Amino acid sequence: MNQEYLRAIPKVDELLREPSVQALAERYSARTATDAVRAVLEDLRRELLSGGRDTPPDKAALCAAVEAVARDTAQPSLRSVINGTGVVLHTNMGRACMSERAAEAARAVARSYNTLEYDVEGGCRGHRCAHVEGLLTRLTGAESALVVNNNAAAVLLILSAMAEGGEVVVSRGELVEIGGSFRVPEIMETCGARLREVGTTNKTRLGDYEKAIGSDTRALMKVHTSNFRVVGFTETVSPAALAALGRSRGLPVIEDLGSGSLVNLARLGLRDEPTVQESVAAGMDVVSFSGDKLLGGPQAGIIVGREESLSLLREHPLYRAVRVDKMTLAALEATLRAYVEETAETELPTLAMLAASPEMLRMRAQRLCALAREAGVDAEVVPDEDQVGGGSVPTQTLPSFAMAVTPGRGGVDALEAAMRLREKPVIGRVAHDRYLLDARTLREDEFSCIVDALRESLQ
Repeated sequence: MNQEYLRAIPKVDELLREPSVQALAERYSARTATDAVRAVLEDLRRELLSGGRDTPPDKAALCAAVEAVARDTAQPSLRSVINGTGVVLHTNMGRACMSERAAEAARAVARSYNTLEYDVEGGCRGHRCAHVEGLLTRLTGAESALVVNNNAAAVLLILSAMAEGGEVVVSRGELVEIGGSFRVPEIMETCGARLREVGTTNKTRLGDYEKAIGSDTRALMKVHTSNFRVVGFTETVSPAALAALGRSRGLPVIEDLGSGSLVNLARLGLRDEPTVQESVAAGMDVVSFSGDKLLGGPQAGIIVGREESLSLLREHPLYRAVRVDKMTLAALEATLRAYVEETAETELPTLAMLAASPEMLRMRAQRLCALAREAGVDAEVVPDEDQVGGGSVPTQTLPSFAMAVTPGRGGVDALEAAMRLREKPVIGRVAHDRYLLDARTLREDEFSCIVDALRESLQ
């Protein structure tokens, strides 16, 4: 160990007086700059003591290291990214992008006192779900509605309030597992209900439900397999038939739609995705679905159905534990108003992305490609296939176009990492030794940032 090198380590105050470090204190905060200086000097001292370094410290290099540490420290962990994967409802990237109106509504109530549980007309305490209940019943045709923090919580509340201590009859082919190893049978076990499986993985008939009903039966349940499909030799019971059976036996019928859509997606090329309105019209007593998937709003678990059933949910102690906050309600209200005003397919980013035609996407990819080529990037437009994502509409893809970049030196994996590790991460895909950025999930106001990132990453 070279004692001379140790003595050459500058003091904290000395580095803090360096102009570049002083600039960091002004850009971020004095505390951030000081902590960064201490961290860098401690790392340097550790390297010298361990013998991992045999050169004297360079002040310019130390200042650069301080800047890097300060930048990383000050950078938010949860921040926006550019999604070039083509997956519209990307679970790892926050699923649905909210509309400008929804985002502004959330911001407005976050910054001020509001009418969350205050009835302005009566001058008394109000009910928080009143802000969206009327919109939901109008859009779905249900008698009543309430909102909790996600669809898993919705299912947990429904089963806890309606089936605790009894049996719930459900098709074996609908015992799904959603994200994070969250399984429907385990939800039932948690809330004190017992699962009664009927049918087989690929075939369940109405008679299977009828035979399973007994004195301990509390409800019949249907789960939409929104994140997988069983195809081939199959048979399932329709919601209308199951609802009729429930009425004839005096049992409530529950449907977990998972994604949940308020518009018919068939005209967008997406088949076999039921709408919430169809489930309500079929006679389901309670229907639950997500707010941040095909609905295109904030994360929420939305429950609609008969007033008699939903009153049980409101009175259950668990309801308070899973209720939504003011920002979620504000964003959800704004999202639902877009449906009421019939502007949803253009106003909500999720529906707009899903509705984008292949020709529109090809032109968008071409515009990005032209900008990239002007910057010296070797790029071309290629056809692509997009998944909806978020556990929605499995096995189906939408035709799209992407910009494909063929890197020179360094390779495609190095390019993907460089784009991903930027201050504003750009997330693309690697396929056939090319880096792809799909036009479906890209906004044109992101093009300049993408091109700058490519130019710098390929240098």
